[in-house]
Amino acid sequence: MRHLPLTSAIALIAASAASADTVTVVTSFPQDLTDPFKAAFEEAHPEHELEVVNRNTNASVAFLQETRDSNTTDLFWASAPDAFEVLKSEGLLAKVDIASEGIPDEIGSYPINDPDGFYYGFAASGYGIMYNTRYVEANDLPIPAEWDDLMGAEYNGHVAMSAPSRSGTTHLTVETLLQGDGWEDGWAKWKWIAGNMNTVTERSFGVPDAVNSGSAGYGIVIDFFGLSSKASDFPVELVYPSVTAIVPANIAVIENAPNPEAAKTFVEFVLSPEGQQVLLNPAIMRLPVNQAAYENAPEGFPHPFDENFAPGAIEFDVNKSGTRYNLVNSLFDVLITYRLDELREAVAAVQQAEAAHADSGNAEAQALIEEARDLVEALPITEEESLDPAFAEAFQISRADPTTEVVGRQAEIEQEWDSFAVENYRRATELANEAAAM
Repeated sequence: MRHLPLTSAIALIAASAASADTVTVVTSFPQDLTDPFKAAFEEAHPEHELEVVNRNTNASVAFLQETRDSNTTDLFWASAPDAFEVLKSEGLLAKVDIASEGIPDEIGSYPINDPDGFYYGFAASGYGIMYNTRYVEANDLPIPAEWDDLMGAEYNGHVAMSAPSRSGTTHLTVETLLQGDGWEDGWAKWKWIAGNMNTVTERSFGVPDAVNSGSAGYGIVIDFFGLSSKASDFPVELVYPSVTAIVPANIAVIENAPNPEAAKTFVEFVLSPEGQQVLLNPAIMRLPVNQAAYENAPEGFPHPFDENFAPGAIEFDVNKSGTRYNLVNSLFDVLITYRLDELREAVAAVQQAEAAHADSGNAEAQALIEEARDLVEALPITEEESLDPAFAEAFQISRADPTTEVVGRQAEIEQEWDSFAVENYRRATELANEAAAM
């Protein structure tokens, strides 16, 4: 039997030990969040090292699906609970028993942890509108309170948002409005808001950056973007519209994780009072789920367990969202992201026609405007179709990477949707211009 030299054996053992001590987490969170957690965790547990792999939520899900047979990831860490439901349904999450003393079972009516034990809430998240106070004042613009406000003509060219196919938090915001206002009214609002956008960013971080810098006045964001920007002395404020969802951001151990015990240690650290305190770092400013952390929260910091916090928050249906996750992302991209110029042209034409006939009493012009509005708001599918598994399952390809080629039945459906959108926006613009000229 051949024996390794002593020095080689020692090196092999050391390398193996170093590998075993590394906890690899795939996350959509920026370094502003992950770096403080990495430092605090490694100080509390010097026997472990946290390796952070940053991908947006949808790219993370696709990566975990693609590497399931040769998994090298221990943890998935992100905001959108529906992404965790997708992974759970595909058997990609491990069921683990986590110590989480001091954390309530629910926030509002929403369970903080997965009832089946596959993922755990570590922070509460709300969704709202951040705005740059200097920008608003300089341009003499109003302060929005509701999503409906952003539909107004006075907001045209001043709004920023990311694409839900590239951001799990944006997907959750889109789905919140679809559930809170209903499928048809929700999509109508997103179209009119999108018509006022000056950009649809590829990453969710691009939205607060645009508002902080003053290249956009308003941004549709997960709340911690607004809270952390304000804590970092940017001239911004955040409002929670009445139609919002207060849901947990989550962390989960991956099935067949290389280092499951160390992964569990990290989850328990994140949920501990010490880990929860990290969330109050001015660069992070997320809402802890361990209520003890609020004893040290800054004055005026939102408290999601207070009965007066977002009293109109909807009961978010994560199963409904999970069923049509990729479908909703595809529909938003086809109707809005990739046809933003055509949509903006149609929306601006309607706004101009409405301004021209605000007091004209011209019934013929009003009829044309109403027809144009209906064309902008029209949808190629019903909500029933979106929830039909046989139809929704056609949408297997995620556009988390914008270079991804969409093929097969999904490509055929998207082409039909695109033709529908192009013709409707073209005709709406034509009718609105005709009305304005009367």
